[in-house]
Amino acid sequence: MALRMVCSKTLSLNRIVSPNSINTLPKHVQNVTAATVRWSSFRSSEPVGDMAQYPEVEVVRNPPEWKFVERLLAPRTVPKPVAKEVYPSGWKPANPQPGLKYVVLRTKNHMLPVYLRRSFRGQRRITAIRHVEGDIWQLEAELRYLIEKQQNRPIISRVNEMSGLIELKGDHVAFVEKFLLEKGM
Repeated sequence: MALRMVCSKTLSLNRIVSPNSINTLPKHVQNVTAATVRWSSFRSSEPVGDMAQYPEVEVVRNPPEWKFVERLLAPRTVPKPVAKEVYPSGWKPANPQPGLKYVVLRTKNHMLPVYLRRSFRGQRRITAIRHVEGDIWQLEAELRYLIEKQQNRPIISRVNEMSGLIELKGDHVAFVEKFLLEKGM
C-alpha cells in the first residue's frame, strides 16, 4: 500500500518536479523520481551559450555539389508514362469514349480511384469510387444496374455529388475497375 502511494505520488510529481529540485525531496522519493524524470525534454537541456563557440556557416544557393544530392531526391511530380502498345502490368492509359456524360479522373499516380473500405473487423465492405465528374447519377445507376444483374439481388449505394464520390455496399472493386477500363477511363 505504501509503495503504491509513493509510486502514484512520484508519477504525478514527475510533471511538477524539475530535475534540479530532485535533491530537495525525501530519499525514498528521490530514488523513484530520478528513474522517472524525462531527461530528453527541452527544459532540461542547457541554454544556448556564446555564438562564437559554434562554427560559421555559409549559405550557398547553387553549389556545384548539389547535383549529387538532386539525383537522390524523389521527383516533385509523377512523370507521364511512356506510351507503349501493351504494358506488362496490365495498366491502361485513360482514353474515355466520346459521348459519355461522366468521367472518372485518375489519381496523381495514373491509377483508377476505386478503393475497398473495410470496417467492423472486416465484416462491412464498401467499394468507393472517387474523382467522379459530370453526371455522377448516371454512372451510379449503370454500376448499380450491372451489379444487381450480376448478383441477382439489390445493392445499396450512396452518392456524394459535392465530393464526386460513389459508395457501393459490398466488394465490387474488380467489377468496377473492369467496367471503367472498358469505358476508357
